[in-house]
Amino acid sequence: MVQLFGKTLTRREIAASSGALAQFAGVRLMTLGDGLERGIRMLEFRTGTGLRFTVLVDRAMDIADCDYRGQAIGWNSPAGFRSPYLHEYEGEGGLGWLRSFSGLLVTCGLDHILFMYDEPADHYVYGPRQTVSHSIHGRVGTIPARLTGYGEAWDGDECTLWAEGIVQQATVFGEDLHLIRRIEAKVGSNEIQIHDRVVNHGFYKTPHMYCYHINAAAPLLEEGARYVAPIEDVVWAAHAGEAYRQQGVGYRTMPSPQLNFHEQVWQHELKADAAGLVPVALVNDRLGLAFEVETRKDQFPCQYEWQNLQSGQYALGLEPSTNHVLGHKGARDRGELIWLEHGEERRYDTVFRIHDGKAALAGLEARIAAIAVQPSEEYPAPSGNHRKIAGR
Repeated sequence: MVQLFGKTLTRREIAASSGALAQFAGVRLMTLGDGLERGIRMLEFRTGTGLRFTVLVDRAMDIADCDYRGQAIGWNSPAGFRSPYLHEYEGEGGLGWLRSFSGLLVTCGLDHILFMYDEPADHYVYGPRQTVSHSIHGRVGTIPARLTGYGEAWDGDECTLWAEGIVQQATVFGEDLHLIRRIEAKVGSNEIQIHDRVVNHGFYKTPHMYCYHINAAAPLLEEGARYVAPIEDVVWAAHAGEAYRQQGVGYRTMPSPQLNFHEQVWQHELKADAAGLVPVALVNDRLGLAFEVETRKDQFPCQYEWQNLQSGQYALGLEPSTNHVLGHKGARDRGELIWLEHGEERRYDTVFRIHDGKAALAGLEARIAAIAVQPSEEYPAPSGNHRKIAGR
């Protein structure tokens, strides 16, 4: 049964009330037509509850806009949703990626994340290629997908909105990795489900690193909004040391937009619940609204918090990752880099949830606190203890 407009409805009752489901909910394909977005294929999802989000088919099927009952959840940066055909991957010393950095979900990978790195290329058995030069956060986020399908699927009286596509990151004498992404949202729900498979389609042994840059923004992000997570340990902060308190912004409570703010990045060791799930949320008590990201600890063992609180770029990043913030070289040196042989794959199953109302927020926070109680102080001393990632 579908929960819509305070009623529990059957498929027949919905059909009797309108000429098409699209009156209430649905998914449709469109093409953007102006400015730097021109030519991008986009899917718009509406679940009927007030949850609306868009998927950029031509940018790795990442999620661009997201809003709930007219209140923005996702980030629109000044870079905009730039066409991938304008992107220069190796521009600006590896920082050209920032000129395409915008949206609720920006996927990082498939063979590299974090800062720039020149990786030894001996595994590709090609003499002229001594290194693979990686720009910040990898190539995948600006590669167009092949859209393999989308639509509305009924199962009895339940309806699921869905889309699926394949993003291929490949070169001659190098990697051939496929991201197979499926996005689902049930009609009548406030959830977005993302199911990813990263498969080595090639025949070279290939490294794999993966991260979601999930960017929440105003009005959900505002002065007093809180980062809520089952933190066992604050592992690392990029600004630790003499500059730790310099900007007056701790990890937990967000300020209003700041002038001349330098980004702050933290790594937290988060505890999973009995089912292996890790919930993280941005909570706004004034609005009675929260945005939750739920991942699997065995898929994303690491979590970062990114604070970009600069005026005009105001965002908070919730970042599940396959690896510590130590980077590509650090993962290699510690034996924690994932290597995929032909046909091998890694799976990632993630849920985004909107929580609406005081009772829903209280339930969310109680569930997280039951897993682990996060530090109450804003500036906990980073331990520097990057736990060994097993099974690599």
